[in-house]
Amino acid sequence: MKNIVITIARQYGSGGRTVGEMLANDLGIHYYDKELIKLASEESGINEGLFLETDEKFRKTGFLRMPVNVYKGELIGPESKEFTSPDNLFNFQAKAIKKLAETQPCVIVGRCADFVLKDYDNVLSVFVHAPHDFLMQEAGKVQPLKGKELENFCAREDKYRAEYYKHHTGQDWTDAMNYDLCLDSSKLGFSKCVEAIKAHAKVRFGEDVFE
Repeated sequence: MKNIVITIARQYGSGGRTVGEMLANDLGIHYYDKELIKLASEESGINEGLFLETDEKFRKTGFLRMPVNVYKGELIGPESKEFTSPDNLFNFQAKAIKKLAETQPCVIVGRCADFVLKDYDNVLSVFVHAPHDFLMQEAGKVQPLKGKELENFCAREDKYRAEYYKHHTGQDWTDAMNYDLCLDSSKLGFSKCVEAIKAHAKVRFGEDVFE
């Protein structure tokens, strides 16, 4: 098949990760999510644990106290005290994402991959969303929470994703203009979301894209 990359951003509970996994399995290509941190660690030589600790820290504190720092493709070297800064950790994840886009067809979930790869012609960016009730229904299948506790948990997750995206891109995470394709998983179901993405790819990249 052609070397195309599908990036997926998603609301918590929308099933975007499930759609990504199903799509990758269907096409026989690799699926990248948390594995991106491992790749960034190998690329930078920075301990993988530091990437994970930084993620966890900002899940608790948010990005609102930090000024927006739009990713421009730069990397800070080990001679600088900013080498292990949160922004440079993101830079190395972005470098890993770019290397994937240049070398193999794959599905990438999260990590602002749509923005990092916005200038790549072989990329199809997708945002998966759904109404509140559907999000709560699906989130309740994997979280041992109910009612207001579950709502608050989902709200915190999406707040973190929105702040993360805003900090690194300067754009609004839910703005449809940031993506090639926006899908309501409550109306399509996960399997038809996969089919919609494949259909869009055939229109965009040619009928033989998956051959």
